Amino acid sequence: MTALIATASDARILRLVDEAGAEAAIAALAPEHRSLAAGFKGKPGQIALLPDAAEAGALFGTGKGKDAFVLGAAPLTLPEGNWQLESLPAGWDATLAATAWALGSYMFTTYKPAPRAAACLVAPEGADLDEAKAVAEAVHLTRDLVNTPADRMGPEGLEAAFRALANQFGATVRVTRGDDLLSQNYPMIHAVGRAAGEAPRLLELEWGDDSHPRLALVGKGVTFDTGGLDLKAAQFMRLMKKDMGGAANAMGLARIVMARNLPVRLHLLVPAVENAVGAGAFRPGDIIDSRKGLTVEIDNTDAEGRLVLGDALTRATEENVDLLIDFATLTGAARVALGPEVAPFYTDDDALAADLAKSAGSVADPLWRMPLWDGYEGEMDGEISDLVNSAATPMAGSITAALFLRRFVGTARWVHFDIFAWNPKPRPGRPKGGDMHAARAVYQMLKERFQNKG
Repeated sequence: MTALIATASDARILRLVDEAGAEAAIAALAPEHRSLAAGFKGKPGQIALLPDAAEAGALFGTGKGKDAFVLGAAPLTLPEGNWQLESLPAGWDATLAATAWALGSYMFTTYKPAPRAAACLVAPEGADLDEAKAVAEAVHLTRDLVNTPADRMGPEGLEAAFRALANQFGATVRVTRGDDLLSQNYPMIHAVGRAAGEAPRLLELEWGDDSHPRLALVGKGVTFDTGGLDLKAAQFMRLMKKDMGGAANAMGLARIVMARNLPVRLHLLVPAVENAVGAGAFRPGDIIDSRKGLTVEIDNTDAEGRLVLGDALTRATEENVDLLIDFATLTGAARVALGPEVAPFYTDDDALAADLAKSAGSVADPLWRMPLWDGYEGEMDGEISDLVNSAATPMAGSITAALFLRRFVGTARWVHFDIFAWNPKPRPGRPKGGDMHAARAVYQMLKERFQNKG
């Protein structure tokens, strides 16, 4: 449920008030009601309920009044029922405001019932309700996938979710599983996942008209990452159910693309594996072949995501692809550089980077371009193989990981996102837990690039 509705006769009025206007808003109330707003300062998410029939509704603080995402705090703090905005602040986008509300209504209820129902919003005037719902449903799907524990969302569970998504939109699915990965030439996907109880696999979805531009989305689907034989410490393993967050984001983005019927030929690829410890686990020092024909020496088994992505990216470029995008929870170095809220991205295409930056700002989905610094290219060269999977130095770890991936992309127009897919603390519209990072901005860019070119 997105907590968005088209109309309601019983909707109460929600008056948005910034800090600068709080005093005037209180003064405008009937004298007998001003005490109800005592202490209201217009702080972000602050509420003053007005229960009298003449002024039934509430004041809702927007802080500086610049960020529509503050509305994401409303659905689970306002009383249940239907609400309607008195007006939107100048400069706010109505669809983004509705989307923020919908994203703030999310609760993960698979294993524990919701403590309450979310308050519903009558879509503000000018909002594209279908668009807001499509985006919110995709974000909710992404969050559900990431939040689901690995015992329920291993490679088999991820495949089931993948097939359900395809069935919903009439897409076709191809799965290469287990030892078929070897016979079909996906040796790196096989190597990473072969020690797990559930067989590794490559999931592929195709949708759309062959005459449309071809869009390939690749998502890292490591459903749990122990680190392999280079075992993670307990504190770093605790959240590794989210290591398939790249896959979840790619699937969520694919859902918006199909729901909004963008004029593209969509190819979604998810290498789904568990990086487990077992008799068949790949080892430090092993040399693994790749679909690209490059050999890779394993320096660290905990740098496994780039291996499965390498084979999937190679597969994606075997078609005439107009745009190739991958999402991966790839490096801790990205979090050190930009923290959990800003998603770094890499591309050699300046125009594409500019389009992404513009789209990120318009939908409040923060991104930051990082350099594919050619000076670090040699860090990934092997001594007895074409490549190593982990650089000898810990510096520039997110950049060297991106440079590793670039070896498998060739000449395709490509962008790589090194995302976190997790909110460590709640913020308006962004509850604690799994989340969609960067994909809303990418959708906005895709819409502007392809919407009128079908």
